[in-house]
Amino acid sequence: MHKPVFDPTLMPVEGLADEAPLAPELLGAGAVRARFARTLPWNPETSDESLAAPALRLRRAAVLVPLVERPEGLTVLLTRRTDHLSSHAGQISFPGGRAEELDSSPIETALREAEEEIGLHRRHVEIIGVLPEHVTISAYRVTPVVAMVQPPFALRPDPGEVAEIFEVPLAFLMSGAHHERRSVALPDGSGKRRFYAMPYKDYFIWGATAAMLRNLYHFLRA
Repeated sequence: MHKPVFDPTLMPVEGLADEAPLAPELLGAGAVRARFARTLPWNPETSDESLAAPALRLRRAAVLVPLVERPEGLTVLLTRRTDHLSSHAGQISFPGGRAEELDSSPIETALREAEEEIGLHRRHVEIIGVLPEHVTISAYRVTPVVAMVQPPFALRPDPGEVAEIFEVPLAFLMSGAHHERRSVALPDGSGKRRFYAMPYKDYFIWGATAAMLRNLYHFLRA
């Protein structure tokens, strides 16, 4: 996504998704693995960003959605992008990026990008499944690759791309009470672009990252 011409943190909260939080028994490592091993009907959400994507040839990309197995429960590992980037500057993201010709699959793209961006070696990563593709307004088709990550592991952020690496409890993100609905008026007067935000401490999770987390929520509660 291109650097926004607005500050999403200043957009007023218009409401909350307000669905019930997922029960603790659905959020354990064993339960999450078991859910990805099953086929159950569920309804993914389509974001306004996907609907507004240009009708062009979409480029392939993938992100790793790392669920870290901590003694206190699963956490989601996220990054804060550096402020000088031409796109995604300062935003909260999953490690990931554009597919390269030698990548054999979205899983390979996600693993390679995680190694390059944050130094997460694939020997610590157990791929458990993928979520529906997310289409961005900048014409990327992004595959979220969900994985369990087993500590201890050492991380080494790429200073050219990643300003900070942090973790958020999965239980916090899997509660509709923390999913804020916000919107911004489009500059051409054609309406609004709606998006979700999930503020956590000093971190403002929004846009594509929040949309993918919303689909993880729907998937796990199916």
